[in-house]
Amino acid sequence: MTWLLEKMPPDTDSPGLIHNDYKFDNVVLDPADPLKIIGVLDWEMATLGDPLMDLGGTLAYWVEAGDPEEMELIRSVPTNAEGALTRREVVVLYENLSGRPMRHYDFYYCFGLFKLAGIVQQIYYRSYHGQTQDERFKVLGEVTAILERAAMRVIDKSKL
Repeated sequence: MTWLLEKMPPDTDSPGLIHNDYKFDNVVLDPADPLKIIGVLDWEMATLGDPLMDLGGTLAYWVEAGDPEEMELIRSVPTNAEGALTRREVVVLYENLSGRPMRHYDFYYCFGLFKLAGIVQQIYYRSYHGQTQDERFKVLGEVTAILERAAMRVIDKSKL
C-alpha cells in the first residue's frame, strides 16, 4: 500500500467510464468473429475515472506463459494459450490504440493485483467464517498470498 501511495500517478486529464471488472469472462464474443466483442456484462462496479484502472484490473487476471506455476491457481481464462498476447503486448497495443502514455503501467498493474487480492480476501473471510458454503472459496487464502507475491514482483522490477 505504501508503494502504491508513493507511485500514484497524477489524476488523468481525460477520465472516462470504467467498468472496474473488465475481463474475458465479462465480455460476450461474436460467434462468427470471436475477436469482436458484442456485449459487456457485470456493470455494477462501473464509475467515472482513469481508464487505465480498467487495464490494470484486467491484467491482474492475466496469467501468461512463463509466469510462476502458482499463478495457474488464479487463472480463469486461457490468457496463457499459445498465441495469446503477453501483458506487455496488451499494454503496447492499448497504448497504440488509445494514445494514452503508459509510463505508469507498473502502478496500474500492481493496483489491479492489490484490488483483486482485497476482493479475494473478503470472499475467503466469508467462507472461513461459514457465511458461504461454496467449496471453491476455501483456497482463497492462498490465492491472496499468490496475488501479494505477484504484486511484490511488480514492485521489485518497477522502474517508477
